[in-house]
This record gives sequence, C-alpha cells and structure tokens, in this order.
Amino acid sequence: MGEPATMVIKADAGEVRRVREFVGLIFGAWGLEDYVARTVVTELATNAITHGSREGEMVVVRAYRRDDGSAVIETWDRSDAMPVVRPVGEAAESGRGLFLMEALVRRWGTRPLSEGGKVVWAEIDPVPA
Repeated sequence: MGEPATMVIKADAGEVRRVREFVGLIFGAWGLEDYVARTVVTELATNAITHGSREGEMVVVRAYRRDDGSAVIETWDRSDAMPVVRPVGEAAESGRGLFLMEALVRRWGTRPLSEGGKVVWAEIDPVPA
C-alpha cells in the first residue's frame, strides 16, 4: 500500500524520541491510533541502538501498511545477533521490552539483510484514531 515511510538515525539513545514522533506522524496520517506503534518503535529502536549497533552507525526505521491494512514497523541494524525474548525474573531491571511488545502486536520477527545485519519487524493491528 504505497512506499514505506523511512527514517535513518544515528545509533544514539537520544534519537529514540525522534523515532517515536516520526511513527506518531505516520500513524496519524493513516488515521490510526499510535499508542501501540510508539511503544513498539521505542523498543525496536532502543534494541537496534543498544544491542545491534556501535556508536555512530546508522539505524533504519520504516513503517508501511500491508494490503490487509495492518501496519508494520521495522528497524534495520548492522548486527547479525537475533533478539530473544527471555524469561523475566521479578528482580530483573531490564529485559522486559520484547516480552511486552510481543503482547501488543499481532506478530513479530526478524530477517537477515543480504549485506549483513538484520531487520526486526512488528505487525500491528490497525485501530482507527
């Protein structure tokens, strides 16, 4: 359903706010509620920056609609290491993000990039705003 909206950021935690705003604007233009999308892109971008990139590398964020109307958010990073949902202990201070995201999305997954690195994507049910 059209070209993906794409944003390229530097691997810097300060960029996550800009990515959330970007996704909010895109979902608004589509007439969709953006709360889940903002939460999901925060997790995906934070993981791409923290675990998938070295400082100064580029991270790609894309959002697009599938033919069935569902929305997809992707992040592309340079790491070949795939994300893993870990069991969360009560005392853990981190590691809950993918677990939470998994509960919010229709489905999510990964695919390798031919030039190295990976794409992590999440498919979100379209909820009219």
